[in-house]
Amino acid sequence: MKYLFFLLMILVFFGCTRQKVKPNINESLRVQEIPLQESWSSTIIFSDSGKTKAIMWAGHVRMFKEETIIDSNLRVDFYNDFEKKTTTLTSLRGKMDEATRNLYAIGNVVATNDSAGIVLRTEELMWKNQEERIVSDKFVKITSPTEVIEGFGFESDRNLKNYTIYRVTYVTNRDTLR
Repeated sequence: MKYLFFLLMILVFFGCTRQKVKPNINESLRVQEIPLQESWSSTIIFSDSGKTKAIMWAGHVRMFKEETIIDSNLRVDFYNDFEKKTTTLTSLRGKMDEATRNLYAIGNVVATNDSAGIVLRTEELMWKNQEERIVSDKFVKITSPTEVIEGFGFESDRNLKNYTIYRVTYVTNRDTLR
């Protein structure tokens, strides 16, 4: 047992050297690729003059100087001037332009107006913040209580009540679907 103790002490003594260990530095990583902020399970409130305009929830958010990347589970609730929720938008991911505050929803995008019963489905759309308009140049499908419309190119107000599909490919009344 004595010898084991002395052997251990000798190993510790010779193991202590004056050589400094330098950490590995990844030279290939650029500063632009590192987010300024990063958060998980985030809630972000957008307001104007003290009134809530929208509330955004996201699974993972990375904020850079020029854009914010939402790479999992985007959900945005839009509110009217009386701060009543009007529309809910969900998508797999998204991004926000920091200069214009325009929001891009990407992947399995669904926008729903509960009071009007209107549902918009597309793969990609953009919320134009300054104009408070929803636009897409992709294929869209709008289901309302009275009709189903499909086509390419879309523009609407934030409530999904006044919308236009630019290249309509399919229209039917809901009565004919039953």
